[in-house]
Amino acid sequence: MDDALLTLLRSVDTPTVCNAIEVAQGKRGFNRFTRGTMLSSDPSAPAIVGYAVTARIAALAPPQEAPDAIRARRMAYYKAMAEAPRPSVAVVEDEDFPNAIGAFWGEVNTTIHKGFGLSGALTNGVMRDLGDLAPDFPVIAGSVGPSHGFVHVTALDVPVKVFGLSVAPGDLVHADRHGAVVIPPEVADGLAGAVEKMQRTELLVLGPARAEGFDFAAFEAAWAAFEKART
Repeated sequence: MDDALLTLLRSVDTPTVCNAIEVAQGKRGFNRFTRGTMLSSDPSAPAIVGYAVTARIAALAPPQEAPDAIRARRMAYYKAMAEAPRPSVAVVEDEDFPNAIGAFWGEVNTTIHKGFGLSGALTNGVMRDLGDLAPDFPVIAGSVGPSHGFVHVTALDVPVKVFGLSVAPGDLVHADRHGAVVIPPEVADGLAGAVEKMQRTELLVLGPARAEGFDFAAFEAAWAAFEKART
């Protein structure tokens, strides 16, 4: 990803990216996005953008493997996060969902991942330590809770699912307070132009709607122009 595209993607919200993907594809029906309401640790933060580094965790019950195996996998997890190509996003599926209770994301883990250089985290699991999370490291999570439970890493570098969104290792993820989307690789090169076209098209309605004297006749004309121009 070149710097210009990265800067652009960080400057727009996830709904804009969803719309721009449809513009780039020339059709409706794109569906690689999360379902349901997610929580953002910092709703005012710029979007999280990067290639997915994936893992799975569990916390409801103590791990059944030997402690050495659990520790080795956790160290392998941190090594993978530290060495992943940048920009990158930690995408972690909590296998206990929808009954997740173990907060993997708190002050310590967000500080570690930010120190590694990751852009943020996406999870269907739990976050905690609100107010003490690492600054400029947004977490988009499924819930908020006080305890880490028996949280442990169960798998690395595997396909995961977060709020209905399937994410494979290396997928390009865009996430913010609205949820997350996986950007298809075939549209990445045309995404900047698609964003610009979409924003220009929306102004066909937004401009008149914000002007003095806006009425139904003005709306009807603006909407006709909008429908003709949009995907």
